[in-house]
Amino acid sequence: MRNPDCRPYLFGAALAMMADNIEHVITYWQLWEKFHSPALAGFEVISHWLPFLFFSVYFGGLADRFDCRRVIQAAQALFMLVSVLWGVLFLTGSLRMWEACVLLILHGLAGALWGPGEQLMLHDFVGDGELPSAVRLNATFRSLGVLFGPVVGSALLLGLGPTAGIFVNVLFYLPLTLFLFRTRFTGHTRDGGIVRHERVGVLDSLRVLREVRANHTLVSMIVLGGLGSFFVGASIQSSMPIFAQDLGAASAGTAYGILLFANGAGGVLGGLVLEATGWIPPTVGAAVISTFAYGVSTFFFAVAGSYQLAVLLLVIGGVANLASMSVGQTVVQLLAPPADRGKVIGVYGVFANGLRFGSGITVGLFGAVVGVHWSLSLSAAALCAGTLIAALPALRRRPTRVPPATG
Repeated sequence: MRNPDCRPYLFGAALAMMADNIEHVITYWQLWEKFHSPALAGFEVISHWLPFLFFSVYFGGLADRFDCRRVIQAAQALFMLVSVLWGVLFLTGSLRMWEACVLLILHGLAGALWGPGEQLMLHDFVGDGELPSAVRLNATFRSLGVLFGPVVGSALLLGLGPTAGIFVNVLFYLPLTLFLFRTRFTGHTRDGGIVRHERVGVLDSLRVLREVRANHTLVSMIVLGGLGSFFVGASIQSSMPIFAQDLGAASAGTAYGILLFANGAGGVLGGLVLEATGWIPPTVGAAVISTFAYGVSTFFFAVAGSYQLAVLLLVIGGVANLASMSVGQTVVQLLAPPADRGKVIGVYGVFANGLRFGSGITVGLFGAVVGVHWSLSLSAAALCAGTLIAALPALRRRPTRVPPATG
């Protein structure tokens, strides 16, 4: 936080993540009100995360190859364009399902493009010594965006309406975009400022995958991140209108905002615990326990009949999920070779983010058949079982601990 470049970047990233979630709040509610389609709720998850699966390694190669400031700005510009297009369709009342699907895919592409460049910028700002702290704080600030996104999104939705609200949302992407014109860091200055201009193709991506396979610690982090993403992922957020209607005693709209706020609050709390206390060490064992706790809390949330209990379980799940993902991201950042750091982060993104499309199937599309409560509870149970299976070979090896931050 004392770093004059990293600090404004963290705040800008939090605002951009808040804008991302504001868009989700407004559009998911509008799509549910217009189409009442559990299958579309599943597609919201699939379309958002499938670009991470297909393009994370390639976008990581772009981050290795080009100035990361410009890569991130391109992603922010795409976010803003999508929000404007949503607003135009809301304003004209001409929104059709295929148009919604296209915009959801473009939004997912913007997020996938942002990810690897973001991580390279963090490393460039602080170096190896303070990288664990930077990764934790970045995850915490992004969780602040997740926390306040539903609050601000609900306020815009209820106060200004969906059309004006989505147009206002464009403004929250601007601080990060403008800051990147001011900073001298490019994502490559600590590596001598060298930007490699070789092309990144399919064979190069496969080479990186082979190299990652040889590192057992990286594989453990990738598997655990992939399990949480595939079975639960972002499906809770996209399914929240359904849970709000089922659990909201008086107003489904108010219940919707509070449930989303609780999920984000857990992420912020988890980040503060990690950064301030060090109670959760960056080891494979800690990642296993955190991932299992995330599965358990999600299972009981899915079957909870009490609104108050559901809120509490969302907070607990947010803490566990933040701990699991930040530990995994820290280990990957520190163990990645500098020449391929962006592509290795991309490989992690394929599993930890790209496989979230699976939760659109396991929870969303399956929920159209058996109901979302059933599909989420079964998916959470599968996450718990998969975590225990993955833990057996991972914990036989000596745990890898990340060096403590020096700042």
